[in-house]
Amino acid sequence: MTVRTRKSAPERKAEIVETAIRLAADIGPDRLTTEQLATEIGISQPAIFRHFPTKDAIWENVAERICKLMGSRTSVDTGAAPDVLVRRMVAAQLDFIKTTPAVPAILFSRELHAQNDTLRQIFANLMSGRQKRMAGVFAKGVESGVFRKDLDTDAAAYLVLTLIQGLAMRWSLENRAFDLVSEGERLLDLQMHAYLATPE
Repeated sequence: MTVRTRKSAPERKAEIVETAIRLAADIGPDRLTTEQLATEIGISQPAIFRHFPTKDAIWENVAERICKLMGSRTSVDTGAAPDVLVRRMVAAQLDFIKTTPAVPAILFSRELHAQNDTLRQIFANLMSGRQKRMAGVFAKGVESGVFRKDLDTDAAAYLVLTLIQGLAMRWSLENRAFDLVSEGERLLDLQMHAYLATPE
């Protein structure tokens, strides 16, 4: 007979969040129910609500977890040249998406965002922070002569992030049929040619 170990409240909450992320990749965040979560974990549905008062609260904790994971797994050595740093930042973000395939579905879910202002704001802050960091790298590249002197650093950062987001969506829609990181590197090369300074 298997004796089931009782988990502490923090452990159970973390398990619910991690399970929601995992199932969102297969079922879709909009269709994932608390009943499915409970069944997957092996607890009752009321037990889910003992840890989270609402389904929205689960998704808010999911968003915070994604932000934390993304922060820890997409950090790169900032001592590299600005153009190299941009490439590494993009590769790290794409690799994170590749290993956490629920991210595009959750980030781009209109249903979730329309129903949850807090969730939308968490992801808006995440994207804003990423854009500012990327723009800062472009600004350093302009100062050092790596990038064109007339480069709009904010726009360049937005375009790079749009490449990541668009490619992640395409990868998801095409059932992850291609290598996300290598395709991202190929497309980024095309963009970077427009940003780099030309030798005088």
